[in-house]
Amino acid sequence: MEIQVAPEFGYVVFSLVATFVTYAYLAMNVGKARKKYGVKYPTMYSDKDQIFNCYQRAHQNMLEWLPLFLVFLLVAGVQYPVPSAIAGLVWNAGRIVYAHGYYSGDPSKRVRGEFDFLALFALMGMSIYGAVRQLNWM
Repeated sequence: MEIQVAPEFGYVVFSLVATFVTYAYLAMNVGKARKKYGVKYPTMYSDKDQIFNCYQRAHQNMLEWLPLFLVFLLVAGVQYPVPSAIAGLVWNAGRIVYAHGYYSGDPSKRVRGEFDFLALFALMGMSIYGAVRQLNWM
């Protein structure tokens, strides 16, 4: 079996690189917050400072969703590279907006970034549609 991808799959790869940059950015912010709020490793959350916890949760939330996002990005990207890459960039933008809302110290502001779910659902939909087409169900 041979899988061939269109040259436009390169856009999906760029979207993956953007995901690494987003991940690294959030991780560095947690590192800076550790220093600022005096939270030593291996402590995950602070009993004293909820702002640090907001930084940590924003990063942790990205880690929780990252595996599903990556699978859908790659699966959808094989058949629909350009829309998938765009959805990937939208997801990353949502993660950054989500994190900055959390960083405010008011966790309810994180919902401003939840437009990332539109991108995730678009990738899931493209994956399902691609599977249906691959199986000749339509």
